[in-house]
Amino acid sequence: MTAASSVAIVTDSTSSLSPEDAAREGITVVPLQVIIGADVYTEGVDVTADMIADALASFVPVNTSRPTPDDFLKVYERLAAEGATAIVSVHLSAKMSGTLDSAVLASKQSSVPVTCIDSTQVGIATGFAAGRAAEARDSGDDVMSIAEAARRAGESSTALLYVDTLEYLRRGGRVGAAAALIGSALAVKPILTITDGLVVPLERVRTQAKALARVEALAVERAGSCADGFQIGVQHLASPTIAAAVAGRLAAALGLESIPVDEVGASIGAHVGPGMISVTITPRC
Repeated sequence: MTAASSVAIVTDSTSSLSPEDAAREGITVVPLQVIIGADVYTEGVDVTADMIADALASFVPVNTSRPTPDDFLKVYERLAAEGATAIVSVHLSAKMSGTLDSAVLASKQSSVPVTCIDSTQVGIATGFAAGRAAEARDSGDDVMSIAEAARRAGESSTALLYVDTLEYLRRGGRVGAAAALIGSALAVKPILTITDGLVVPLERVRTQAKALARVEALAVERAGSCADGFQIGVQHLASPTIAAAVAGRLAAALGLESIPVDEVGASIGAHVGPGMISVTITPRC
């Protein structure tokens, strides 16, 4: 590693970084485990979001498992052997998963200093936070500034989620205060967001079309408030056509040529269920 790249950036597979994006940005991804029925899979290796959607539709139990401290320690030690003199490890909200706890435990045994960051987010917002860390590293910033870039990106991000039903979030215990909507889930199409690291209800809308229109309006409003620019991405589970339409309308409204559309990873898909559409905006500041 050169001096500018001697700080390694690590994240977890909920960050939704493709192998190509992770390699280009110099980010190492530690996978979560996904359990479908009695079978255990490794996210990004042998399980797809389509497998999750099919399992949920068939009422096959789907669960996720965080990486162990030993999983993280092996990665940290490998990066150290490759020349890293410090590591910044950026992960999904500690209130949604024990992944950050595993990273912190591993950091105490690492042969090089590890700074663990709670992005307070999940999905592409965590990926954007890790990407900001990589940008700061490549600009020659010190470890404290690199970590702060990731923290600031996560805390300033806005995630807007439309789900067909809250049932999958309820099953996984990730719904937080949105549990209040469970009783009316059949009559309401909820719009959710992430606040203080938890999934919480934002608005209730009666139809899918109105919910998606509202998500788009909120996204345009948020993007418009970012004086220094922003990153934006659309994610979905088993709804590529709808997600592409949302991205197209957003791009037109924001004057962009296009907006990236990706299917969420298996670990997120296990908790949101088929039909989920999300829009994430991370300011550049």
